[in-house]
Amino acid sequence: MSETISALNNAGYSGLVRIDETGLQGMITLRGDLSLTTVKKVATTASGATFPGQRQITVSDTGALAWMSPDELLILCPYEEVSDRLAKMTKSLGNTNALAVDVSDARAIFAISGEDARDVMAKLCPVDLHPEVFKPGEIRRTRLAQIAAAIWMEDDDTFRLICFRSVAQYAYDVLKVAAAAGSAVGFHKADDPA
Repeated sequence: MSETISALNNAGYSGLVRIDETGLQGMITLRGDLSLTTVKKVATTASGATFPGQRQITVSDTGALAWMSPDELLILCPYEEVSDRLAKMTKSLGNTNALAVDVSDARAIFAISGEDARDVMAKLCPVDLHPEVFKPGEIRRTRLAQIAAAIWMEDDDTFRLICFRSVAQYAYDVLKVAAAAGSAVGFHKADDPA
């Protein structure tokens, strides 16, 4: 029997920041009218998290719920629980015009952590990452160099990045280049009041 592995099998790199492919992660995309009570209830029940505002991600002990677009949410949960959670979601949605799909094996997730994380990500993403503009709990769909990605901050020094599994190696490689020793920019540190 074969063993399920993540895109890069938990690859890691240390440079200006720590870059880790975080391994298997359960992910369910929910598309539909986000103003419907049924859709909101299904999403919050499946994730265990509160309903996020626009460009926000909320986290609970059992999962996370991310706003991805005006008609799309991403539910994060333990990989081994996706089938059960998806089955419950589908049953609860009933005849509601919505779609819930397991995308766990189609995506890869990276953690980028360290005091230079904002600068490393700013080299690659066309997003204003200034601490007054982009804060923990916010999520953006954007680009990472030449690929589509979504990023959010867990805390002031930790980003999470989701991309398609098919481009995970590219994402990892460009992150490593942006985090190479001797490539510090120090832009966001200059704004620190300390």
